[in-house]
Formats: sequence, structure tokens, C-alpha cells
Amino acid sequence: MLKKYRAKFPLLLLTFLFISTPLLAADGVAIDTGVTAWMLVSTALVLLMIPGLAMFYGGLVRTKNVLGTMMHSFAAMGIMTVLWVAIGYCMSFGPNVLGGWFGWNPDYLFLSGIDNSILDAGVPEYVFSMFQGKFAIITPALIAGAFAERVKFKSYCLFIALWGLLVYNPLCHWVWAEDGFLFNMGANGAIDFAGGTVVHISAGVSGLIAALYLGARRGYPVTNMPPSNLVMTMIGGGLLWVGWFGFNAGSSVASGLSTAQALTATQVAAASGAIAWMIIEAWHQGKATALGIMSGILAGLVAITPAAGVVQPFGAFCLGILASIFCYLAIIAKNKLGYDDSLDAFGIHGMGGIVGALLLTFFIRDSWMNEAAELAGGSWTVWQQLGVQVSAVLIAVVYAAVLTLILLYVVNKLVGFRSDPKEEMQGLDSAYHSEHGYGMLNPN
Repeated sequence: MLKKYRAKFPLLLLTFLFISTPLLAADGVAIDTGVTAWMLVSTALVLLMIPGLAMFYGGLVRTKNVLGTMMHSFAAMGIMTVLWVAIGYCMSFGPNVLGGWFGWNPDYLFLSGIDNSILDAGVPEYVFSMFQGKFAIITPALIAGAFAERVKFKSYCLFIALWGLLVYNPLCHWVWAEDGFLFNMGANGAIDFAGGTVVHISAGVSGLIAALYLGARRGYPVTNMPPSNLVMTMIGGGLLWVGWFGFNAGSSVASGLSTAQALTATQVAAASGAIAWMIIEAWHQGKATALGIMSGILAGLVAITPAAGVVQPFGAFCLGILASIFCYLAIIAKNKLGYDDSLDAFGIHGMGGIVGALLLTFFIRDSWMNEAAELAGGSWTVWQQLGVQVSAVLIAVVYAAVLTLILLYVVNKLVGFRSDPKEEMQGLDSAYHSEHGYGMLNPN
């Protein structure tokens, strides 16, 4: 037996040396295969969130609009990917141009200049660009929840293309590019670990502006508009929870302590958000609902997104609870005010993002504050960081609101945005896609 393994020892040794030796790119930078593997998985997890979102939204609309609503998410997968590769990555992560409005690097056009590029983290830049591209997909897809069941498909496609170029890309550059002004604001930058400002606040605020501009669905709020399939919504929400580990933990662009911290915070916030919403709903309405628990999960996940890299589990626990409270109140306020944010894009994503981006300040771990104090020359307080966070949130809110309003006006003038009354009554599935999600003769 020993002779058998002794004969194979040289081969085993060579195999071990091969897999443990860092791979080198053409420019000599070492590839960290462990980090690269995790980033590949994270990229796939974030992509999984888009079909998850399609299912989540699709289950909440009426049966005659299921396919049309899900198409909003899948169309974004195609449109935003092409735009991201062509010009989005260039605008988001290139060096400042036009006073820092966005970035620009001709080498990034169609990713032509990163064929052999390895980042300092040991990850091929292709992987990083594809990971970031998934954020560019899901952000405009989130907006669609605010005006579900009442917009033309071609208008939606044109809108998200323009919105991605003029709203998402500049915000991404400001917050995550090394020369972005929000990245460098204060002692250690405005904190947005994985997209509270770039993704959720921008999408939520833009959705609110769109809902107000386009007006309510025909019959809202008098006509009963029941969800078509809450089972599908719960499955979609589950996929979003799973995908969020890639969303947050992948944003560490590492496979180590910071990754574990972000992953743990994500799980804790989602769980505490779910429990808080169940308790609030049971106290307020007498029952805890399936849609309620899914709303609580998403509220917790949204709130922890900007904070995942800087708070400990207790902070994540508190943020999940606070997010459910504020998001629940936001939805009550919507019902009182009477505007039609169909699937609560602002109520969950906008409000949850604002809560997370601001209140994370009171739970930042000591090591981050110590680093900020050192960079500031000796002192940096919670209140100073709160000022930075408030400034970043206000800038994101105002910029997204103003640009969205302009784009809505332009698209409406060019091709019309709101569905015709006949098309809305007929349903998006039949009117724009000549299909039916459930094969029913008289879908509601």
C-alpha cells in the first residue's frame, strides 16, 4: 500500500504546487483564485436576483399583467447589460470628466482595454465589471414596481436606457469611483457599502416621481386589485434573499473577514426585519400576512445594504427593525395620501435605503471610526459622519428626482409613456406581448 502511494507522490506534489501557486496575468499581477471564485459566485447570485424580482413583482399584479410586469425585469437584463458593456462601465469607473459629473476612459468602451487587467484585489477586471453590471440591471428594474400595470413597454425600455446613462452611471461614479466626490467626502467618504444610495434610494425616489407624474391605475383605489399569485411572490422574495448575499458580501471584493462581516449583517438584518414586520402587522391589523413577512425581509435587506461592511450584528439587528417600522409607516402614508406606488418601490426601497444610509451612523464599528479619525487628523465624530451621510442622501434624492422628471417628460413627448385606457383595461400581457400568463379566458 505504501509503495502504491509513494509512486504517486511526485504527481500529487506537482498538483498541490500548481493549485497553490498564484496565477499571473499578462502584466504580471497575481490572480487570487479564491477571491476570483467568490466574485464569480457573487456575480451569479446578483444576476439571480433579477428573475427573483420578476417573480416578486409578477405575483403582486393582476393576472392580466403578469408577463408584462415580469418582462420589465428581463428586458432590463438585456438593455442594461449592453449599455453597461458599451459605455456604462466607462462612465462609472473612468476618471472624472466634466467636473466629476461622470467618469470617462476610452479604454473601457466595450471593455476593450481590460482584456488582461487584474485589479489589486487579485480579481480579473472582467469579473469586477460584470459584477457591477448586475447592479446597473436591477436598479431600473426596481423602478418598474412604482408604475406597474400602466405603462407602454417600448416607453419603459427607452426610459430605463436613458435613466441608466444619465442617473445611475453618474451616481455610481460619485459614490464608488476612487475620484468620485461622495467617495471622498468627509474623513473617509460617504458610506454606501453595496448600494443603499446608488441603487435603492435612486430607484425608490425615481419610482415615486414616476408614479406621481403618470397618475394612478384606472380604478385605483376603489377597484379591488388582488395579487395574482402570492406563492410566486414568496418564491421571488426567497431568491432575492439568497441573491443578496452576493449583492452585499460580494461588494467587499474579497474573500475574507470583510466578506464574512457583510454576509452576517445581511442575514441578521433580513431576519430582524421579517420578525418586526410580523409583530407590527399583527398588532396593527390582527394578523401577520405572507406579503407582510416578505416586505419585512426586503426592508431589512435594503437597510443593511449601505451598512453591511461597517456595522456589527447588533447594528444589523437594529437596522432591520427600524427599517420595518419606517417602511410600514411609509406604506400607511401612501394609502392616506392616495398616490399609486403600485408595488411600493418607494415605500420599501426608497425609505429603507434612506433609513439604512442615515441610521447606520449610530452603529459603525470602532475600527472604521478610528480609521476615519486618523485620516481626519485625530478626531472624527458620529455627528460629523451623520452630516456626510445626510449630504449624500440629499444629493442622491434631488439628483434622481430632477433627472427622472426630465426623462419622464422627454419620453412622454417622444413616444407616450402611459398606456391607453383600452390597453390598460385589456392588460399588458395581451396589449403589448399578445400572450397570457395563466391561459385564462377572462383574467382580472
